[in-house]
Amino acid sequence: MPALCRDCLSTFDTGPRCPECGRPRVIEHPELFDLSIAHMDCDAFYASVEKRDDPSLRDKPVIIGGGKRGVVSTACYIARIRGVTSAMPMFQALKLCPDAVVVKGRMSAYVDASRAIRVMMDDLTPVVEPLSLDEAFMDLTGTARLHHAPPAVMLAGLVKRMEDELGLSGSIGLSHNKFLAKVASDLDKPRGFSIIGKAETAAFLREKPVRLIWGIGPQAQISLEKVGIRTFSDLLRWEKQDLVARFGGMGERLYHLARGEDRRRVSSRTPVKSISNETTFFEDTADTDLLDGHIWRLSENVSDRAKAKGKAGRTVTLKVKRANHRILTRQSSLDEATQIADKIYRTARALLEQVSNEGPFRLIGVGISHLEGADEGEAGGDLLDPQARTRAEAERASDKIRERFGSDAIIKGRALR
Repeated sequence: MPALCRDCLSTFDTGPRCPECGRPRVIEHPELFDLSIAHMDCDAFYASVEKRDDPSLRDKPVIIGGGKRGVVSTACYIARIRGVTSAMPMFQALKLCPDAVVVKGRMSAYVDASRAIRVMMDDLTPVVEPLSLDEAFMDLTGTARLHHAPPAVMLAGLVKRMEDELGLSGSIGLSHNKFLAKVASDLDKPRGFSIIGKAETAAFLREKPVRLIWGIGPQAQISLEKVGIRTFSDLLRWEKQDLVARFGGMGERLYHLARGEDRRRVSSRTPVKSISNETTFFEDTADTDLLDGHIWRLSENVSDRAKAKGKAGRTVTLKVKRANHRILTRQSSLDEATQIADKIYRTARALLEQVSNEGPFRLIGVGISHLEGADEGEAGGDLLDPQARTRAEAERASDKIRERFGSDAIIKGRALR
């Protein structure tokens, strides 16, 4: 059976240890050298960057997130063992892991690390489709002739290079389509390398829960369970027309994914359509001052991400979820695309006035869409708000100070609400 040593990248015919270096980090699979669609997912990316940059954190549980009213952005694996998960309210995370070191994220550091990883991926193939800062699909079809090695060897070399040069680890999923590659990358984290071949696809999926499907959240899972669909084998009992009649466009997708079919191509040209951030409250609230503070923090996060991506948005969206789980959204179109936190905040704050009487709320989110390349000279001019340009210029200056001295160097008073 084809085998690969993940440490020295030697290839050989099966065995528990590498015949070249003697190490046990061996992966073997009948289709090891025949598959070319991959998904790479960094391991606890934000937390790993923090631990790399501050070695004193290496053996400690680390949580990236906001204050006690915030939510967990990322948790390292030590904290995850204690039960901490992404999107968990911070108060709950600290109950589970009271000795955790809580770090406010440094987006600029994560962007720098992401860009370095992207350069390494681009060295393997021009067909890289990023999903976020810390994960991406790759199509290595036809690259064996270029690299004189099959895709599996190059992917093992990628994560080895990430560890050696950047001090960051990642997990690889290798398969024959995007759906299965993404599933595979999550099977053996951290530092995993998992394969789902064509011959084993049906058997692998049969008894797996449908929540394995990317995009099936708690509400979709409840809807599926109501009609007796819990596993892929349950899905296989449904005809396509029945799934479509029941679930619309999602039904056809479920029909094909249940059979391990995914015809989507890896595309390096997939545009970022929106940038958003949201938070869930421990207790439902209609407190205007509290909501105002959250809108500012969310606007800052959206602005930071937009600046990191070199994007600006012409539409600002406010999203709130009521106590009965009903979601309300309001949008406002701008005369000029913006990435300025102050402009995003003021627009979203005005949108809150349109729904404030619908509270209390359990979630609030802010986003920008209709993105375009950012104009570095954009300074938020507004005929109806003469001070907008001054505030935008002050924000640009603050960005430079925060970049040099850290994200806490300058904090607006409204962020403390």
